[in-house]
Amino acid sequence: MHLAETQQVTVGRRTKSAASAVPVAPAELREPPAQWHRVLTLLADVSLFIGTRTVWAQAATHKLVLAGVISACYASILVTGVLALTVRRARSLARLDVVVLVTAIALTLCAWALNHAGGDEAVLTTQAAKEIVGGHQVYDHPWPWLFHIKGVALTATTTGGYDYTYGYPPLTPLLTVPFLWLGHVGAPATLAVTVVLVVGAVVLWRLLPTPWRSAATMLCLGFGFLPMYARQGYPAIVGLVLLMPVVVRWPRFGAGGRLGAAGIARAACIGAACAAQQLPWFVTPFLLAGIYAVRRGELGGRQAARVVLRIAGTAVLTWLLINAYFIVSEPGPWFRGIALPLTQGAVVHGQGLVGISLYFTHGSDRLDWYGHASMLLAAALLALFVLFVRRLGPAATVLPWCAFYLATRSQDGYYLMYTPLWLAAAITVPLSEFRKAWQPRPRWLTGPRRRPALAAAVVLLITPPLVSATLAVTGRPPLRMAITAVRQGSARTLSTMTVRVTNTGGNALTPHYMLTTGQGMNRYWSLAHGPATIPAHTTATVELRAPQGGFPVPTKKYTHIRLRAFTATPQTLSTKDVSRAELGLKDSGASKGSGAPEGSGASKR
Repeated sequence: MHLAETQQVTVGRRTKSAASAVPVAPAELREPPAQWHRVLTLLADVSLFIGTRTVWAQAATHKLVLAGVISACYASILVTGVLALTVRRARSLARLDVVVLVTAIALTLCAWALNHAGGDEAVLTTQAAKEIVGGHQVYDHPWPWLFHIKGVALTATTTGGYDYTYGYPPLTPLLTVPFLWLGHVGAPATLAVTVVLVVGAVVLWRLLPTPWRSAATMLCLGFGFLPMYARQGYPAIVGLVLLMPVVVRWPRFGAGGRLGAAGIARAACIGAACAAQQLPWFVTPFLLAGIYAVRRGELGGRQAARVVLRIAGTAVLTWLLINAYFIVSEPGPWFRGIALPLTQGAVVHGQGLVGISLYFTHGSDRLDWYGHASMLLAAALLALFVLFVRRLGPAATVLPWCAFYLATRSQDGYYLMYTPLWLAAAITVPLSEFRKAWQPRPRWLTGPRRRPALAAAVVLLITPPLVSATLAVTGRPPLRMAITAVRQGSARTLSTMTVRVTNTGGNALTPHYMLTTGQGMNRYWSLAHGPATIPAHTTATVELRAPQGGFPVPTKKYTHIRLRAFTATPQTLSTKDVSRAELGLKDSGASKGSGAPEGSGASKR
């Protein structure tokens, strides 16, 4: 047996964590399993029920073979549940973990077979793959016809338009190329990403210690949320999968000053992940900083720097190789494309702090400060991570996403899509790995007043993002709006709307208007008559024309209707709650029809 993880080791030798021990000995496999292992296997098994009934009901109408497979998966779940609580040996329970994984893969593939058209992410990725095969320009090239497909949402921008271009690094379209034979819409991209997710689940399952493997099944394929994102063709899933082998036992990266073939492969995975989507850009600095701190505590500053430089160099080289064709063939469009999430000016959306301006205060004239707060918080968290790496080290995979809570696009996908990395760190990266990690301690952070000085450093780092967030939240909507007249195109649609707009701010504003009936955004109304730009401290009357010939009238009495006005420079939002009477609608609660789809036209990009 190996010594306990708390035992000291000599410099240059690998340390061993409790979770990263060598494979379980055969004698241990013959012993009764731990009760927590039974519970974990059972929880993973139960997680497969989530969403399965909906998929089965869909298959039973026209895909009877798939319905039969799903029914067999039900049987597998039930039998596995019984056996997980009754088997006598750890080896038998480990085999049940394999059964749970195989069942999860079968359900994931069945769900894809039934729902593979995808959304905006999928159709854009598929189109990008087609352009690559055809030798055409991929980046900074709009494809508006893709967004006429049913179910494909638009990303509205504060300039009054929509983003019709591909805005991710090129790895996911390259992976989609072999699947183009599937045909039109987003099916090739959804299959590519789903296959990558399944492979990632298997890899993470294999990398984790035997008793913990069902946790990988549960988080990657159970619950249904990651397979759902894969079926939407999200490139972030590809980045997630490539980071999985990197995060498992990451403090051992470069132990003893050596990378080896496995270390070089892991470094290449970092570069490939950054070439798949932008989210890995945020977690990579934390991992590199943590690796440097651990290696410096083991080897000293110079050798630690060499290790990190080799890792970073391999990652950058991999990233450049994947992007090389686009850097050479379309350098300007390529650069603008991969920077698009930072520059596109998409309208605010999400579950984070921005919800205050979206739903509670009717807007803000300082929306830009949400973005400033997010970037400042990301920098502050990285600095705090370096200062307190012995305490914060295991949280390297969680801390980066905290910054998105303050962002203008603060959506749940930014958090939950990378939660398997949280799991991998929780299981394989114990706090003891950082016991001897280097922490910078300049003279003013040492001595008898060390604690007050450290507290002051924390306050100094956190204050700028908090101040920025406060400025954003306390902003006031710059426009006051009142609907003075409406015209109905039919009994169930509005065709035009006349609005009196007062600019209460000190800057001339060019607003773009929309009506929303849920948490998301709809299409903009076009300006038929009236000024496009409203000078400061003036009032104007504008006539707006409904998008696509008419705005569907919500038939539910309690539908929350909002008139929103966005401006790009400066970035502002003004909102007015609209009553049914203002739209010329009668308050009749008898109708049971649904209004405009909640969030229609809103994208999660």
